[in-house]
Amino acid sequence: MAQPAYFTAPVDAVVARMRALDADLPAGDGVGVFNRVYLAVTEEVGRRLAAGRFPDPRAASTLDVRFAERYLAAVDEAAADRRPPACWRPLFQLRRHPGVRPLQFALAGINAHIGHDLALAVVDTCRTLGCRPADLEDEFDRVGELLGSLEERIREELMPGPDLLQIADPLTHLLGSWSLERAREATWTAARALWALRHCADVAEEFTERLDAAVGFAGRMLLTPLAD
Repeated sequence: MAQPAYFTAPVDAVVARMRALDADLPAGDGVGVFNRVYLAVTEEVGRRLAAGRFPDPRAASTLDVRFAERYLAAVDEAAADRRPPACWRPLFQLRRHPGVRPLQFALAGINAHIGHDLALAVVDTCRTLGCRPADLEDEFDRVGELLGSLEERIREELMPGPDLLQIADPLTHLLGSWSLERAREATWTAARALWALRHCADVAEEFTERLDAAVGFAGRMLLTPLAD
């Protein structure tokens, strides 16, 4: 059953913003590489939402939009020469480095967005809808499954070809150290912890800062230049 426009319109709005970014960012820009990946994911969420494939379309739409807003806010911060969250800084700092491969850019963006932004987006959604993280678990899992289905395609499309065999082994080793499934599991735990700490502002703020820093450190490792 098709869903009402008030469920799909907010997702359409963030898709339009990402399409505009895609048109503006030059080829080879690391943020642009991630943006194209994330655009494909968000477009698919919109299609599935419109087709009635989420049991709770309001929750799915809200989570998807709150999630996307975190990434778009980081883009705006960088564009204004302000400091984006620590999880995003490596990608913005190294976005034009010639020794970083497209697959590294894509996975570094996914790492920042899943490892940090998604946990905060779950809490944002709970506050918007007046629910608990447990009430969003189905939507969280469905979006995660969609990301997982795209991860293998991303690796296949962006992995170096035979002309780059000289870096294939270190790249395979580097990227094999990161797992989307493990990142999703850690994010769900972080979201539940942040929700439990919602009445302890100081502790919640410290937890969020440490999560941001840890995800940023992992992103910097993913973006290790492999060739000049």
